[in-house]
Amino acid sequence: MSTERVELSAPEMDCSSCAGKVHSAIEGVDGVVEIETRPTAGVVVVEYDGDAVDVGALVSSIEAAGYEVTDTEGRLTEGTAVWRSDRAYATYAGAVALLVGAIVSVGPVPDPLVVDVLRETTLSDVLYVLAAAVAGVPVVRAGYRSAKLRELDIDLLMGVAILAALGVGYYVEAATLAVLFSLAELLEAHAMDRTRESMRELLALSPDTATVKRGDSEETIPAANVEVGDVVVVRPGERVPVDGEVVSGESAVDESPITGESVPVDKGEGDEVYAGSVVEGGYLEVLATAAGDETTLARVIDLVEEAESRQTDAERFVDRFSGYYTPVIVAGALATVFIPPLFFAGDWGTWFVRGLTLLVVACPCAFVISTPVTVVSGLTSAARNGVLVKGGDHLERMGEVDTVAFDKTGTLTSGELSVTDVVPAADRDADEVLRIAAALERYSEHPIGKAIVDRAEDDGVEVPEATGFENLTGRGVRGDIETTYYVGKPALFEELGHDLGHAHVRTDGGASVAERADPDCDRPGCVDLRGDTIADLQSAGKTVVIVGTDEELLGVVAVADTIRPEAEGVVATLETAGVRTVMLTGDNERTARAVGESVGIDEVHADLLPEEKLDRIERLTETDTVAMVGDGVNDAPALARADVGIAMGAAGTDTALETADIALMADDLDGVPYCLRLARQANGVIKQNILASLAVKAVLAAGAPLGYVTVIVAVVVGDMGMSLAVTGNALRLGRVEPEE
Repeated sequence: MSTERVELSAPEMDCSSCAGKVHSAIEGVDGVVEIETRPTAGVVVVEYDGDAVDVGALVSSIEAAGYEVTDTEGRLTEGTAVWRSDRAYATYAGAVALLVGAIVSVGPVPDPLVVDVLRETTLSDVLYVLAAAVAGVPVVRAGYRSAKLRELDIDLLMGVAILAALGVGYYVEAATLAVLFSLAELLEAHAMDRTRESMRELLALSPDTATVKRGDSEETIPAANVEVGDVVVVRPGERVPVDGEVVSGESAVDESPITGESVPVDKGEGDEVYAGSVVEGGYLEVLATAAGDETTLARVIDLVEEAESRQTDAERFVDRFSGYYTPVIVAGALATVFIPPLFFAGDWGTWFVRGLTLLVVACPCAFVISTPVTVVSGLTSAARNGVLVKGGDHLERMGEVDTVAFDKTGTLTSGELSVTDVVPAADRDADEVLRIAAALERYSEHPIGKAIVDRAEDDGVEVPEATGFENLTGRGVRGDIETTYYVGKPALFEELGHDLGHAHVRTDGGASVAERADPDCDRPGCVDLRGDTIADLQSAGKTVVIVGTDEELLGVVAVADTIRPEAEGVVATLETAGVRTVMLTGDNERTARAVGESVGIDEVHADLLPEEKLDRIERLTETDTVAMVGDGVNDAPALARADVGIAMGAAGTDTALETADIALMADDLDGVPYCLRLARQANGVIKQNILASLAVKAVLAAGAPLGYVTVIVAVVVGDMGMSLAVTGNALRLGRVEPEE
């Protein structure tokens, strides 16, 4: 089987009942493997056997269900002209006929008899029937399609209700129902279009064209056609069309569309830029490092669109509840129509109208859309502010977080490590220590190793080639340079059998270490490596790396990192919000404690190997809902195990985008409290929408059989009014902004 995937845009598919019909229609096509409907985006994703069915057959099945397919690449279309559509004009005509009919029936001039066959039919009756026919035909047609697909949805219910009312001569009710329901459908389409507007704003960030240098000339091509290696010209005020590296020019660049950072960043030769960012005042030539359709912005948009299909617990509850709610109310409507007249001598006309009203109440539209519109609003609001949330379920979970665990290096600290001290052992010199350390560490991907290699290059130290490199996970590295050397944590050398308490180092050479004599040292100028040198360095918040063999120590290298300026404020904000903060790091206890005290974290777990960090997360999740904040690479197992994994500085980093549940595009911790606040507000809006929808439906369902609720009230309040209310409430999330 040749499995293929296609994304079909069907913008008129804007509610759960629409999605149900589309799903049922495609499900009946041979060769379809999997179907995913995204009504909030108006997109259907289909996996199918390319040998058994083609895209044309899939498009035909969707259009047979009543939904036009406008695109076969899943692109979000421009906003629809809801109020200038054929459906809108039919509704307007129906409304005019209904209004004129009402005026004729209650006006000072007698309502003339038009025909008297089976019953008296007046001019107002004709106008009511005309209103029902003009405004009701789209409803009845949609209901017919639902019946063919065996979907008990609002279109089928309303279509049956209109036909039944016409059939028994209740022309006013039929006309009122057709016009008001059509108007409600238009308002819901308008509300959904407003929801989709936030996604269109993301799409608008990426320019359609790019100016590419071709020798001495320039050529304008579609941005999606830019290839890796092309040189793109970007002038003042233009958006960068691709991810790339500046090869010529200088300018301040507004990266807020990608990272959420409001302050423009100065860019020059060698700097990285992202598609969608704006060149403010200069001229740049950018070497494309990603194809036009594979940029960071393109991946963000794709992930946000996919995230809409991930259901929250609230959405799953709503789906289950509505599956029982609609059949029960329909049964109640039928019982209201037949039981009182048959068993209690009730008036058929009175109870028919009450049953009809209850049938209208059976529509769960507002209840069903209450959660997805909130999720879409939250996801797109976060994306506009540089936070990629990869699913409504992750947004919901983030709102429940009560513990945040931070990695140290690159998370609470900037990750820009540098060597501060090189302390050689007796009879050794600093260059020799750096030479051996850099030879081994240049094969390592750890930031500490990079800092050591950079220091050796800066000092002009000649670094030899090492062989037999081995990464000793969580402890250090090993390699051969004539003999086998080790570079790593003090614990590694204790494993090798070194008694660090009696190791000797020189105190001259400018090393910033307190000169304290070791009473057990019989050499002048020696200090206790464990008791003094390492302790002093670690107390100063530095990370200590020892260089040596399994028999001899060459010396100590100290590396320091700067604490992020926003870290203390972020921790304080989380604590104020009632969130417990924890630090998990592989660094030593003294250094970790020093950083913890600086940022305000009291609970610090240090000297953790990757598996021990994972174990700590598992222990925390036993009692708390835990978010883990890390760099998305070294912390991948812990990020995956936490209830919510948050990766820092994800712009342009495929690994972070793939491993994390939430990716902070900017290398900035302020996204963590913002995301918590947004998620908590989103959860609150979801609860408000669900409870309000249920409460209104319950009141209407109770009042309809008793005659307290009319058809007009049922449609205007229960359907149209609540749909607009929950959508408007959800759109409030778009105003949630990161705090300065």
